[in-house]
Amino acid sequence: MKGDVLARIIAIANQKGGVGKTTTAVNLSASLASAGARTLLVDMDPQGNASSGVGIDSRSLDHTLYDVIVGNVDSRQILENTAVTGLDLLPSNQGLSGLEVELVGQQGRSFYLKKALGAFADEYEFILIDSPPSLGLLTVNVLCAAQSVMIPIQCEYYALEGLGQLLNVVTRVREGLNPELAIEGILLTMYDRRLNLSRQVAQEAVRYFEDKVYKTVIPRNVKLSEAPSFGKPVMLYDLESPGAQSYIKLAQEVIHAEKGIGQGA
Repeated sequence: MKGDVLARIIAIANQKGGVGKTTTAVNLSASLASAGARTLLVDMDPQGNASSGVGIDSRSLDHTLYDVIVGNVDSRQILENTAVTGLDLLPSNQGLSGLEVELVGQQGRSFYLKKALGAFADEYEFILIDSPPSLGLLTVNVLCAAQSVMIPIQCEYYALEGLGQLLNVVTRVREGLNPELAIEGILLTMYDRRLNLSRQVAQEAVRYFEDKVYKTVIPRNVKLSEAPSFGKPVMLYDLESPGAQSYIKLAQEVIHAEKGIGQGA
């Protein structure tokens, strides 16, 4: 497909931990690839959980995304194949954690990831970037490299707390660094249809974000929680599980959506 189409580059971001951000990065990318869309998963979180979630032990690698960003190696040198046909990975590990300090005084410090991904723009249909649970320079690099941002929110108390801070960062990045950045969508995770709370959070999200909220919701599911310990996306761990089926449905929503579903935050 090289040269046929430019990749849709989607950041998956939320500064709150435990909202299903990495789970979504891993399982949505696997589902997109399984649907026939050549996909690149970019692990921009120093915890390296997206890497291990697709079976890559980044602790054992000679080079990771850190080495690409600081200019030690070419991005192609760290490209890893995964067990999912059509899904590749740019891995990270704890070495990335010191990068913000190293980049602070650098010119163009917000665009290092964008530069690293430039070589792949016409080789994939989707590039999904897993962000760290913070709003620092690593996340700014992610937002500057992406065309749009997908925001997972969990269906629990205080689900929308702190979301305004993230949206403010998105707005500032759009105004000063990346004018094309859109809100790709709001994804409800850890949804339990038996609980009034889940329904209330869903209603509140729709009231605030309207059609930016995906129709597909991600349920609480034991298989989704278990799959990372086996280094597998849930579709390889248990294809028939509700978690796997929900991400397959989400992939279809993403594939058929226009690039970004609105500039407004």
